[in-house]
Amino acid sequence: MSAIVLFMAVIAVIVGWWLSQQRLTAKPWLEEGAPGDFPDADAMTWPAAKIGLGVFLAVAGSLFALFISAYSMRMNMVDWRTLPVPGLLWFNTGVLVVSSIALQWAYLAARTDDMENVIIGLCAGGASAITFLVGQLVAWQQLRAAGYVVASNPANSFFYLITAAHGLHLIGGLVALGRTTAKVWRGAEMAQVRLSVELCTIYWHFMLLVWLALLGLLTGWTDNFVEICRRLLT
Repeated sequence: MSAIVLFMAVIAVIVGWWLSQQRLTAKPWLEEGAPGDFPDADAMTWPAAKIGLGVFLAVAGSLFALFISAYSMRMNMVDWRTLPVPGLLWFNTGVLVVSSIALQWAYLAARTDDMENVIIGLCAGGASAITFLVGQLVAWQQLRAAGYVVASNPANSFFYLITAAHGLHLIGGLVALGRTTAKVWRGAEMAQVRLSVELCTIYWHFMLLVWLALLGLLTGWTDNFVEICRRLLT
């Protein structure tokens, strides 16, 4: 239960910060003057794709929050036998961090119309994400070879379920990333792909945040962190 509270709190902070940048408290009907006198007025007009991504991320975040909640409750039962976390997951985590950094690089390059660095960032981000997925499959193979199959233990089932759900979401992101990369590679105008690069970057940062939360849950680090915070507050 502590893990899900921590996860939802982090999501709430990020969403709150993002919304605070969108001038939601502005009252345009009270402002006087020509529209051109208010340079921030365009920030209130959200592209439909960005709104759609926000809704999707809220749904996906709720799904993973439910997974975390179910995992936290199920692990307290007597038939639960902790699954050893493959060391490869730490390497995979580093690769996903690199992927997120590469997408951020592409986004910053898109803002300055630097097409060359946009292509580099998108390709590096996609290649790193694919490496992460391959690494996850190798980790599965290692666990199965050691006898940790899906049906032998509830902890095993949760591990495969949670990592598979995250992997499927990342594959979906790779489809969008591939389409964006193809547009840039064909020489599309930067104005036509800038939003797509931004949406891919937001999605990648979200998937990295979710993975870090899941990794903390699987390794027990999340509960230890919450316990330390509780002791400091008391």
